[in-house]
Amino acid sequence: MFENKTRVLLILPQEVLDGARVLAGRATTLLKLPVSLQIVLRALIEEGLKRDGDRAISANVEAQAEAVRRIRSLVHRGRDEGTRRNLRSGRPRGLSSNPSRRRGR
Repeated sequence: MFENKTRVLLILPQEVLDGARVLAGRATTLLKLPVSLQIVLRALIEEGLKRDGDRAISANVEAQAEAVRRIRSLVHRGRDEGTRRNLRSGRPRGLSSNPSRRRGR
């Protein structure tokens, strides 16, 4: 079934993961077979890919892409501000203007 496998790290909100676990439990009860979280996530991804023209999926993808852009922008902005703060003094942090202090005396 899975001749060509690839591993993926998937980071999900807790609510989504909980919903998938509930679905796995229901499927286990209904099918009287063990259904893992991995099976449920694979099925959801496969079914979602079959519905590529679905407006709800497109809207969800757009919302997630915008959220990632917003987070990256905030991180990038924070990194720039930190760099500017470090460069304001004109000399690297931790160095004293007194040369004897630099040598540990």
